Formats: sequence, C-alpha cells, structure tokens
Amino acid sequence: MRRHLDVEALYAALDSERRSRDLSWRQLAKEVQVSPSLLSRLGNGLRPDVDSFATLIRWLGVPAEQFMIDESEEPRNRSEPELVTQIGPLLRARQDLTPDDVSYLEEIIQATVRRIRAPRSDQER
Repeated sequence: MRRHLDVEALYAALDSERRSRDLSWRQLAKEVQVSPSLLSRLGNGLRPDVDSFATLIRWLGVPAEQFMIDESEEPRNRSEPELVTQIGPLLRARQDLTPDDVSYLEEIIQATVRRIRAPRSDQER
C-alpha cells in the first residue's frame, strides 16, 4: 500500500493554527523558520521537501501520520475516528486547560458534530 502526503490537510492545519495565533503567513514563516514561498507552494498544492515537512509538523505538534493518506483512497472517503477521539488527547495535554475546561470543550465539539450530522429540513438546504 503506497501512501502520500495530504498537502491540503497540512495547509489547512497550518492555516487554522496561524489564525488561532493571529499571525500573517509571513509571520508564520518567520516563527517556523521556513521561507514564505514554501507556505505559498503548499497553498498551491505542492509538496514540501522532507526537512520542511518535519519542521512544519514539529511546529504544529501533531504526528506526521495525520497527513498521510493511502494512494488508493480519496481523502473524503477514508474512514476516520470520531473528532473528539482525535482531538481529545490534544486537549488533555494542554497545560492551560483544566479537566473541566477539557470536558466543556469536548461537549461543545460533540454537540457541534451532532448538529452537523443531523438531517436538515428542506427549508435549511
């Protein structure tokens, strides 16, 4: 089974973290110590070199496996664990969140996922 990098998911993760830290793309590049053109290339769907990829995932604090997909699968068709299952350990690892904070965030995420998956009436479509 051959695997490759899901550049779109990597770029989305970087963008999400960038927005949460209120950084511009240039500021992000400076903080991560990569060239702004690398981030631009990612935005255009081009893969980073191995060293840049390692730098980016280290900065994100997520495993590289999160961005790997099987060549035979489309990213939208692959089976994924529940969202709270994926991010729960990350929330619990945060030093700035109490156990009550983590529980609260998990409840909000679960409620949001249920809302998204709920059938919608014809008026909402």
